[in-house]
Amino acid sequence: MSMDGRTCVITGSARGIGRGIAEHLGEEGANVVINYRSSEAAAREAVDAIESMGGRAIAAQADVSSDDEVEHMHDVCHETFGPADVLVNNAGITADKQFTEMTREEWDRVMDVNLGGMFNCTQAFYDDIWNAENGRLINISSVVGKQGNFGQANYATAKSGMFGFTRTIALEFAQGGSTANCVAPGFTRTDMVESVPDEVLDRIVSGIPLERLAEVEDIAAVVRFLASEESSYVTGEVIDVNGGMDL
Repeated sequence: MSMDGRTCVITGSARGIGRGIAEHLGEEGANVVINYRSSEAAAREAVDAIESMGGRAIAAQADVSSDDEVEHMHDVCHETFGPADVLVNNAGITADKQFTEMTREEWDRVMDVNLGGMFNCTQAFYDDIWNAENGRLINISSVVGKQGNFGQANYATAKSGMFGFTRTIALEFAQGGSTANCVAPGFTRTDMVESVPDEVLDRIVSGIPLERLAEVEDIAAVVRFLASEESSYVTGEVIDVNGGMDL
Protein backbone atom coordinates (compact mmCIF):
# COMPACT_ATOMS: atom_id res chain seq x y z
CA MET A 1 0.00 0.00 0.00
CA SER A 2 2.62 2.49 -1.12
CA MET A 3 1.80 6.16 -0.62
CA ASP A 4 4.71 7.39 -2.75
CA GLY A 5 4.20 10.96 -3.86
CA ARG A 6 0.74 11.34 -2.34
CA THR A 7 0.23 14.44 -0.21
CA CYS A 8 -1.59 13.87 3.07
CA VAL A 9 -2.86 16.51 5.48
CA ILE A 10 -3.55 15.21 9.00
CA THR A 11 -5.11 17.60 11.47
CA GLY A 12 -4.17 17.41 15.13
CA SER A 13 -1.15 15.27 14.30
CA ALA A 14 1.52 16.51 16.67
CA ARG A 15 0.76 13.71 19.10
CA GLY A 16 -1.50 10.75 19.83
CA ILE A 17 -3.53 9.04 17.13
CA GLY A 18 -2.89 11.83 14.64
CA ARG A 19 0.86 11.50 14.98
CA GLY A 20 0.66 7.74 14.57
CA ILE A 21 -1.31 8.21 11.36
CA ALA A 22 1.16 10.80 10.09
CA GLU A 23 4.16 8.58 10.77
CA HIS A 24 2.54 5.54 9.13
CA LEU A 25 1.74 7.50 5.99
CA GLY A 26 5.16 9.13 5.95
CA GLU A 27 6.85 5.76 6.29
CA GLU A 28 4.94 4.61 3.20
CA GLY A 29 6.33 7.49 1.15
CA ALA A 30 3.65 10.17 1.52
CA ASN A 31 4.32 13.89 1.73
CA VAL A 32 2.86 14.72 5.14
CA VAL A 33 1.47 17.97 6.51
CA ILE A 34 1.59 17.85 10.31
CA ASN A 35 -1.09 20.19 11.62
CA TYR A 36 -0.97 21.56 15.16
CA ARG A 37 -2.67 24.33 17.09
CA SER A 38 -0.20 25.11 19.89
CA SER A 39 2.18 22.13 20.25
CA GLU A 40 4.91 23.38 17.92
CA ALA A 41 7.72 21.43 19.57
CA ALA A 42 5.78 18.17 19.33
CA ALA A 43 4.93 18.91 15.70
CA ARG A 44 8.60 19.47 14.89
CA GLU A 45 9.43 16.16 16.55
CA ALA A 46 6.85 14.44 14.36
CA VAL A 47 8.39 16.02 11.26
CA ASP A 48 11.85 14.87 12.36
CA ALA A 49 10.56 11.33 12.95
CA ILE A 50 9.12 11.12 9.43
CA GLU A 51 12.23 12.58 7.85
CA SER A 52 14.41 10.12 9.77
CA MET A 53 12.48 7.34 7.99
CA GLY A 54 13.24 8.92 4.62
CA GLY A 55 9.88 10.68 4.28
CA ARG A 56 8.98 14.29 3.64
CA ALA A 57 6.98 16.36 6.11
CA ILE A 58 6.25 19.91 7.18
CA ALA A 59 4.54 21.38 10.24
CA ALA A 60 1.61 23.73 9.62
CA GLN A 61 0.03 25.69 12.47
CA ALA A 62 -3.73 26.21 12.35
CA ASP A 63 -6.60 26.20 14.78
CA VAL A 64 -9.04 24.15 12.70
CA SER A 65 -11.99 26.07 14.14
CA SER A 66 -10.70 29.19 12.31
CA ASP A 67 -11.43 29.20 8.60
CA ASP A 68 -8.74 31.84 8.02
CA GLU A 69 -6.07 29.70 9.68
CA VAL A 70 -7.20 26.63 7.78
CA GLU A 71 -6.96 28.54 4.51
CA HIS A 72 -3.41 29.49 5.44
CA MET A 73 -2.60 25.82 6.09
CA HIS A 74 -4.06 25.01 2.67
CA ASP A 75 -1.76 27.60 1.08
CA VAL A 76 1.29 26.24 2.93
CA CYS A 77 0.47 22.74 1.70
CA HIS A 78 0.16 23.92 -1.90
CA GLU A 79 3.35 25.96 -1.75
CA THR A 80 5.37 23.00 -0.45
CA PHE A 81 3.82 19.85 -1.90
CA GLY A 82 1.03 20.96 -4.22
CA PRO A 83 -2.62 19.90 -3.89
CA ALA A 84 -3.57 17.38 -1.23
CA ASP A 85 -4.59 13.85 -2.17
CA VAL A 86 -5.69 12.82 1.33
CA LEU A 87 -7.25 14.77 4.19
CA VAL A 88 -7.55 13.17 7.62
CA ASN A 89 -9.81 15.14 9.96
CA ASN A 90 -8.42 14.02 13.30
CA ALA A 91 -8.24 17.19 15.41
CA GLY A 92 -10.60 17.20 18.36
CA ILE A 93 -11.01 18.31 21.95
CA THR A 94 -13.03 17.32 24.99
CA ALA A 95 -14.70 19.42 27.68
CA ASP A 96 -16.21 16.71 29.85
CA LYS A 97 -18.91 17.47 32.37
CA GLN A 98 -22.26 16.02 33.37
CA PHE A 99 -24.88 17.67 31.17
CA THR A 100 -26.59 19.44 34.09
CA GLU A 101 -23.27 21.19 34.80
CA MET A 102 -22.21 21.81 31.20
CA THR A 103 -22.11 25.39 29.97
CA ARG A 104 -23.09 26.55 26.51
CA GLU A 105 -19.50 27.73 26.07
CA GLU A 106 -18.21 24.18 26.72
CA TRP A 107 -20.78 22.79 24.29
CA ASP A 108 -19.96 25.31 21.58
CA ARG A 109 -16.18 24.93 21.86
CA VAL A 110 -16.32 21.17 21.33
CA MET A 111 -18.67 21.65 18.37
CA ASP A 112 -16.51 24.40 16.89
CA VAL A 113 -13.38 22.24 16.90
CA ASN A 114 -14.71 18.72 16.31
CA LEU A 115 -17.45 19.52 13.78
CA GLY A 116 -16.57 23.05 12.72
CA GLY A 117 -12.96 22.03 12.17
CA MET A 118 -14.04 19.12 9.99
CA PHE A 119 -16.22 21.51 7.98
CA ASN A 120 -13.46 24.11 7.57
CA CYS A 121 -10.79 21.64 6.52
CA THR A 122 -13.03 19.68 4.18
CA GLN A 123 -14.21 22.87 2.55
CA ALA A 124 -10.63 24.14 2.13
CA PHE A 125 -9.35 20.89 0.58
CA TYR A 126 -12.56 19.77 -1.16
CA ASP A 127 -11.41 20.69 -4.66
CA ASP A 128 -8.02 19.04 -4.09
CA ILE A 129 -9.61 15.74 -3.14
CA TRP A 130 -12.23 15.92 -5.88
CA ASN A 131 -9.58 16.50 -8.54
CA ALA A 132 -7.02 14.04 -7.18
CA GLU A 133 -6.54 10.62 -8.66
CA ASN A 134 -7.77 8.42 -5.80
CA GLY A 135 -8.69 11.37 -3.58
CA ARG A 136 -9.45 10.41 0.03
CA LEU A 137 -11.29 12.05 2.92
CA ILE A 138 -10.97 10.22 6.25
CA ASN A 139 -12.72 11.44 9.40
CA ILE A 140 -11.65 10.18 12.82
CA SER A 141 -14.67 9.74 15.06
CA SER A 142 -14.96 7.60 18.22
CA VAL A 143 -16.81 4.67 19.74
CA VAL A 144 -18.31 7.33 22.02
CA GLY A 145 -20.17 8.68 18.99
CA LYS A 146 -21.96 5.33 18.70
CA GLN A 147 -22.43 4.38 22.34
CA GLY A 148 -22.45 7.66 24.24
CA ASN A 149 -20.44 8.18 27.40
CA PHE A 150 -21.33 9.67 30.77
CA GLY A 151 -20.22 13.30 30.99
CA GLN A 152 -19.53 13.62 27.26
CA ALA A 153 -22.79 14.82 25.72
CA ASN A 154 -20.96 17.46 23.68
CA TYR A 155 -18.17 15.12 22.51
CA ALA A 156 -20.51 12.19 21.73
CA THR A 157 -22.81 14.47 19.74
CA ALA A 158 -19.92 15.88 17.72
CA LYS A 159 -18.42 12.47 17.04
CA SER A 160 -21.75 10.98 15.94
CA GLY A 161 -22.27 13.99 13.67
CA MET A 162 -19.22 12.88 11.74
CA PHE A 163 -21.09 9.79 10.54
CA GLY A 164 -23.77 11.72 8.68
CA PHE A 165 -21.25 14.18 7.28
CA THR A 166 -19.03 11.37 5.98
CA ARG A 167 -21.85 9.53 4.25
CA THR A 168 -23.15 12.69 2.62
CA ILE A 169 -19.76 13.81 1.33
CA ALA A 170 -19.14 10.25 0.10
CA LEU A 171 -22.17 10.63 -2.18
CA GLU A 172 -20.84 13.90 -3.53
CA PHE A 173 -17.27 12.67 -4.02
CA ALA A 174 -18.47 9.53 -5.80
CA GLN A 175 -19.28 11.64 -8.84
CA GLY A 176 -15.59 12.48 -9.14
CA GLY A 177 -14.21 9.08 -8.17
CA SER A 178 -12.94 10.09 -4.73
CA THR A 179 -14.02 8.52 -1.44
CA ALA A 180 -14.95 9.54 2.09
CA ASN A 181 -14.86 7.22 5.09
CA CYS A 182 -14.94 7.43 8.85
CA VAL A 183 -12.90 5.52 11.44
CA ALA A 184 -14.37 5.13 14.93
CA PRO A 185 -11.61 4.08 17.34
CA GLY A 186 -12.27 2.56 20.72
CA PHE A 187 -10.26 3.50 23.80
CA THR A 188 -6.70 3.96 22.59
CA ARG A 189 -3.44 4.07 24.52
CA THR A 190 -2.51 7.75 24.24
CA ASP A 191 -1.30 10.40 26.70
CA MET A 192 -4.92 11.29 27.41
CA VAL A 193 -5.87 7.73 28.34
CA GLU A 194 -2.65 7.15 30.28
CA SER A 195 -3.79 9.85 32.72
CA VAL A 196 -6.95 7.88 33.59
CA PRO A 197 -6.75 6.15 37.00
CA ASP A 198 -5.83 2.46 36.86
CA GLU A 199 -9.12 1.30 38.38
CA VAL A 200 -11.07 3.16 35.70
CA LEU A 201 -8.88 1.73 32.95
CA ASP A 202 -9.41 -1.75 34.38
CA ARG A 203 -13.18 -1.29 34.12
CA ILE A 204 -12.84 -0.09 30.53
CA VAL A 205 -10.66 -3.01 29.51
CA SER A 206 -13.02 -5.48 31.18
CA GLY A 207 -15.73 -4.36 28.73
CA ILE A 208 -13.56 -4.95 25.64
CA PRO A 209 -13.79 -8.50 24.21
CA LEU A 210 -10.14 -8.41 23.07
CA GLU A 211 -9.22 -7.43 26.65
CA ARG A 212 -6.86 -4.59 25.80
CA LEU A 213 -6.79 -0.97 24.78
CA ALA A 214 -6.13 -0.15 21.15
CA GLU A 215 -2.60 0.89 20.26
CA VAL A 216 -2.14 3.94 18.06
CA GLU A 217 -0.76 1.61 15.38
CA ASP A 218 -4.08 -0.28 15.28
CA ILE A 219 -5.88 2.87 14.22
CA ALA A 220 -3.15 4.14 11.92
CA ALA A 221 -3.06 0.87 9.97
CA VAL A 222 -6.76 1.17 9.09
CA VAL A 223 -6.33 4.79 8.05
CA ARG A 224 -3.35 3.84 5.92
CA PHE A 225 -5.52 1.35 4.03
CA LEU A 226 -8.30 3.89 3.51
CA ALA A 227 -5.75 6.44 2.27
CA SER A 228 -4.31 4.03 -0.27
CA GLU A 229 -5.37 3.18 -3.81
CA GLU A 230 -6.38 -0.29 -2.62
CA SER A 231 -9.47 1.13 -0.86
CA SER A 232 -10.96 2.54 -4.06
CA TYR A 233 -14.27 0.65 -3.70
CA VAL A 234 -14.82 1.54 -0.04
CA THR A 235 -16.76 4.73 0.59
CA GLY A 236 -19.35 6.10 3.01
CA GLU A 237 -18.34 3.58 5.66
CA VAL A 238 -17.94 3.95 9.40
CA ILE A 239 -15.22 1.47 10.34
CA ASP A 240 -15.08 0.45 14.00
CA VAL A 241 -11.67 -0.25 15.51
CA ASN A 242 -12.71 -0.96 19.08
CA GLY A 243 -11.71 -4.50 20.00
CA GLY A 244 -15.26 -5.79 19.70
CA MET A 245 -17.06 -3.33 21.97
CA ASP A 246 -20.18 -3.51 19.79
CA LEU A 247 -20.43 -7.30 19.86
